[in-house]
Amino acid sequence: MESYYEERETAERQEREQDLFDRLPEALERARRRAPAIARQLQGVAASEIRSRADLQSIPVIRKSELLQAQLSMRQGKTGDGLSPISRIFGGFSAIGWGEAARVFASPGPIYEPESRRPDYWGFARSLYAAGFRPGDLVYNCFSYHFTPAGSMMETAAHAVGCTVFPGGVGQTELQVQAMVDLQPDGYVGTPSFLRIILEKAEQMGVTRLSLQRALFSGEAFPPSLRDWFAARGIEGYQAYGSADLGMMAYETRAREGLVTNEDIILEIVRPGTGQALPDGEVGEVVVTTLNPDYPLVRFGTGDLSAILPGKSPCGRTNIRIKGWMGRADQTTKVRGMFVHPGQIAGVLQRHPDVNKARLVVSGSMGNDMMVLKAEIASPDPQILAGLADSVRELTKLRAEIEPVAPGSLPNDGKVIDDIRSYD
Repeated sequence: MESYYEERETAERQEREQDLFDRLPEALERARRRAPAIARQLQGVAASEIRSRADLQSIPVIRKSELLQAQLSMRQGKTGDGLSPISRIFGGFSAIGWGEAARVFASPGPIYEPESRRPDYWGFARSLYAAGFRPGDLVYNCFSYHFTPAGSMMETAAHAVGCTVFPGGVGQTELQVQAMVDLQPDGYVGTPSFLRIILEKAEQMGVTRLSLQRALFSGEAFPPSLRDWFAARGIEGYQAYGSADLGMMAYETRAREGLVTNEDIILEIVRPGTGQALPDGEVGEVVVTTLNPDYPLVRFGTGDLSAILPGKSPCGRTNIRIKGWMGRADQTTKVRGMFVHPGQIAGVLQRHPDVNKARLVVSGSMGNDMMVLKAEIASPDPQILAGLADSVRELTKLRAEIEPVAPGSLPNDGKVIDDIRSYD
């Protein structure tokens, strides 16, 4: 019988939605008061009126590139006059500062992220439990403990579950094998590629069997072939999907059918380059609103592609499920010296409601770029096609051929711009 980290994982979906949107207005108001960047994002928005996913779309999406730019601008003194030093460091997105924050981390950019003193701050305990970790286990943590938060993400989660942690970190594979032989850990957390390296090193050292029985992987793809490779060595591996900005967003369960969304976040799938939510099953960008009171990101665009799976998981958990990581949403490309963005193609669609879906295909070779807009149109009237061509030219400053295609014929893979040029 399946057991759960918290019983609310099996709550009725409508009950969960009601709870999230009952809590959201207060969370937005708190963020408005304590995080200047969120206050700017919510300008003109009445927090008390955000009571549903449809209402949430009135708030603009903030993407990671904008968060980075805000931090860089404030640290370089270009903006942020009159703000506290903490606001300058975090770009105005953090609601806490030194003292309230237990740690501060740096992701590539650099983007600085706070970690507060709340237990399981990053929210990974639920994924550890779903992967079979239990109180009293010794967890061998091979995520990095410096600069980026991955090591702390797993350590704080393991402590919340009731586990002891060995901070193995990365590198030094012979020492890792020796420590595993000595300590006999129950489970591993880290990337799948590093555990494979450790196991292969153990075989070279004549160690035929380590004590590891379970693993929680993140930071890399974990395909079924690799899952089977570990299973053949007695290790049951699961994956969790998260980021340094948002913590854990979704996790794998014993059902092995997609990833279940974490509690206390609102996850949307939106059309790339826009804030427009897509129907379940459509591939788009993962956008998350977190009820984290310390780092209150609202409609934060991850840049990752995924899709919502229908129904609830066979494991009994009822939260929204996603297919997992399906690529990157930022498909910006340069054509004839001009950048073309997914948002520009979305702008074309907004002007032409007769078009169900469109994809800009960029082809040719160096110095001979060609653009073709493939548009799903039920009745490809010449006047509609001419209007589409005009809109593309006006919004991108570039000319494109218009190719009408049958409704439903474009792949459901989230691509808005498909760059197939060859530079050989």
